Parts: sequence; C-alpha cells; structure tokens
Amino acid sequence: MPGTVSAILLDAGGVLLFPRPDRMLPPLRAAGVNPDPATLARAHYQAMAAQDAAAEPPLADTWWRDYLVTYVTACGVPEARREQLAAEMAQRPRQGSWAYAGAGVKDGLRALAALGLPLGVVSNSDGTVEGDLRRLGVCYVADGRPPAAGGVPVGVILDSAVVGVAKPDPAIFRLALDALGVPAGGAVLHVGDSLRYDVAGARAAGLRPLHMDPYGYCRDPGGHPHVRDLTGLIPLISGRPQPGG
Repeated sequence: MPGTVSAILLDAGGVLLFPRPDRMLPPLRAAGVNPDPATLARAHYQAMAAQDAAAEPPLADTWWRDYLVTYVTACGVPEARREQLAAEMAQRPRQGSWAYAGAGVKDGLRALAALGLPLGVVSNSDGTVEGDLRRLGVCYVADGRPPAAGGVPVGVILDSAVVGVAKPDPAIFRLALDALGVPAGGAVLHVGDSLRYDVAGARAAGLRPLHMDPYGYCRDPGGHPHVRDLTGLIPLISGRPQPGG
C-alpha cells in the first residue's frame, strides 16, 4: 500500500461518530445495566456485524430498532427485556443520537490529515452529519466559514440525505471524488464499518475498502483489509511503523 494512495474517504458512523452515551445510558440503566464506554463502543460494532450478517438489507423503518436489539444485548440487557427496550429506544427522537466523537477519533484524524492526502467523508445519514462533525470539532469543509475549533479541514463531507444517493451506490463515491478532484480507482481508500454499505460500495465504485473492525467481528476476515482505528491507517499508508508498534 505505501506510495499508492491518492485519497482517503471516511465513513462517519462507526469511524468518526457513534451513538451518544447520554442518550443510550439512561434507558440501559433503567433496564438494570450500566455499561462502561468500552462496552458501548463494542456494542456498536456488534450491532453493525449483525446487520451485515442478515440475509436482506435492513428496512428504512426498522433498521434502527434492529440495530438497538443487538446493541442492548451487547450491553448486557436480559433476554426477556431486549426487544421491548429496543422498541422503546427506537421510538425516541433520533436526530442528534449519533453526535458523539469516539475515543481517539480526533487525534487519529489529525494524524491522518498530516499525511497530506485529500480527505473526505461519505456518510449514509439524515442530513445532520456535516453540522455534527463541525460542531464537535472533528472536521469541516474549508468553505469560507470560520474553521471549526480543533477540527480537521477536509475536502468534502457528503450526507446521503442531502445528495439523494446512499452507499453502496457507487454514485455517492463519484460525487465525493469529483469534489476532491481525484479520479476513481484502487488508489483511493474508503474506510467504513459496514460490509454491506462500505466494503461493497467501495468495491462497486472501484475503490479500495478498509473495514473498520476493531473487535474482529467481520464474517469475511480474509476478503479485504481491516483496521482497528484511524491511527492504524498511518503505517499502512506511509509504510512507517507507529511508535510502539
């Protein structure tokens, strides 16, 4: 991989943003469990792996509830309470639920930006991802507005609800690359946490997928490269081992 990367596209959910603990913890605690931050992070990847393993793509009106069933299970909710709790949580307002920067995200993204490659974000979201990334100081598009405090400037942030096309449709990747001025091809990396949307979508667009899979839940471990966190991309791209690695 060293010397062959022309640009990096990042998924938002599961790579940069995660469900907000202050939204998830109150109902979990009411159900008798109190997961720590590491358990919440693991629960997200278990929920995504369950969706990837499903025979059919999740439906728009049930995917969040289905996600939450696996999520609360991973958090230790007793079996008799899981379905009801997930249904109750799914009925709450969802907007803003994913506005939490994961542990190490900001430092990892800054290290990635220091490589000097074109960077962009491609997200299946609800129209809020660009604002959330800017407000949280994760990243922002350098478009003339004041820079986000602490955030990394990127070339493009695409939200499927805004542009009208979603992963795994290759068209959303083409839009991102057009904005970056980079041709599609295997020198472009796309990093995401979903086989169904990110890995399959990147392949359909002719890009090179990197699966964010920190706990080894991928059901196709030999089929594509994996990475545990953003910092783990650095030696893959630069060919230089990380300190302590």
